[in-house]
Amino acid sequence: MTRTRWPKGTWMQVKSRDILRALIGPEPGKRMSGRRLARYAEVHPSFIDHLLSGRRSTCAPATATRIAEGLAVPLEVLFTPSIPIAARRSAQRPQVLTASKLRPAA
Repeated sequence: MTRTRWPKGTWMQVKSRDILRALIGPEPGKRMSGRRLARYAEVHPSFIDHLLSGRRSTCAPATATRIAEGLAVPLEVLFTPSIPIAARRSAQRPQVLTASKLRPAA
């Protein structure tokens, strides 16, 4: 699987706790228990509980990717990227025109 490179400082925002709750739990029909998912994603089980309860709503892109892989769903179903302001500003910064760019080609 190819890993996406995110701009430095990017966080992944949980789209819906309800979707997570529908996939995580010990009940039959759920994809995986919270403890197994925590082990797979290499985080503490309380981290998964905090995502489910809403005490936490963000995580690092690598953690979000491991959670999505563990639940066998696309990353876009569970998380949206929260790109840092500095990266958004640099993408919107207008180009500076220099004299060489203004001269017509001969």
